[in-house]
Amino acid sequence: MRLLKLVPDDTNIKFLKWRVPFFVISLLLIAASWALVMTKGLNFGVDFAGGQEIRVTFTETAEAPVAELRQTVGNLEGVGDPVIQRFGAPNEVSIRVKLPPEAEGNPDYANQMTTRITDALKQGHADLRIDGVDSVSGKVSGEFRNDAVLALLAAMLAVAIYIWIRFEWQFGVGGLFALFHDVSLTLGMFALFQLEFSLQIIAAILAIIGYSLNDTIVVYDRIRENLKKYRKMDVAELLDLSVNETLARTVMTSLTLLVALVPLLLFGPASLFGLVAAITLGIFVGTYSSIYMAAPLLVWMGVTSDSFVPQESDIDKQERIARGEL
Repeated sequence: MRLLKLVPDDTNIKFLKWRVPFFVISLLLIAASWALVMTKGLNFGVDFAGGQEIRVTFTETAEAPVAELRQTVGNLEGVGDPVIQRFGAPNEVSIRVKLPPEAEGNPDYANQMTTRITDALKQGHADLRIDGVDSVSGKVSGEFRNDAVLALLAAMLAVAIYIWIRFEWQFGVGGLFALFHDVSLTLGMFALFQLEFSLQIIAAILAIIGYSLNDTIVVYDRIRENLKKYRKMDVAELLDLSVNETLARTVMTSLTLLVALVPLLLFGPASLFGLVAAITLGIFVGTYSSIYMAAPLLVWMGVTSDSFVPQESDIDKQERIARGEL
């Protein structure tokens, strides 16, 4: 029985032929992503923004009356301007309100605010159902944000150090830049579509870093092997050869993950949509960055066929002369 092969054994795609335009496009996408983050901002969930979040469903209404809900909650004394967004189906909404300073360390105050909001909503909507309530103080949410940023920076730094030690410093720089590209595009997607950014998404970004690192290491390892094997081959041609040799593994790994992720993305619960969307995007950008970010940087940073050949010292050379080997 013949095994299924999605990628032929003799592929010879000239990936690095287009490395300059693709690299420019990637730089533009990174700049656009950070511009979106700076201008539109991220739609922080209650984990990072702090406050009270109430998730409700209208069981007998096809579409939630968002404008009416915003007016009802906004008219309550001491609540302030609420953030009300559809959460999943058209009849499901998320209501987020900031907690006042006096609620810090006082869970009873937050519970009383929740009761006031739900009572006000139920007066005009008998079919309203409370699906969940979350409360996070401003101090805790600030700690969450700081810890999340530190976790991402630590993960990327650890990856760069690992690649540097295992290969050479050029590989560490290439791997770190590829990870920066992947994280930037993921943040840009969340800023563009204003998807809720919560602790789940931090977990998704860490998963993206792991996937992208795995793919980059496989390509780098084959590049190192080929640098030792083909001493006279042009570096760009050698990188193309290495990427083609690992292409079958990359395609099979990505498709296997997509088989599990796409059904979750289309039919899964709304609470997992952001997580699944981030990882799905990460598969594509992680594969892309391994080819068009991590590999071309090696050419521009001067990796040659002699990069992994130990240099002979003067003493070793003299000993070989004494033995008559030269």
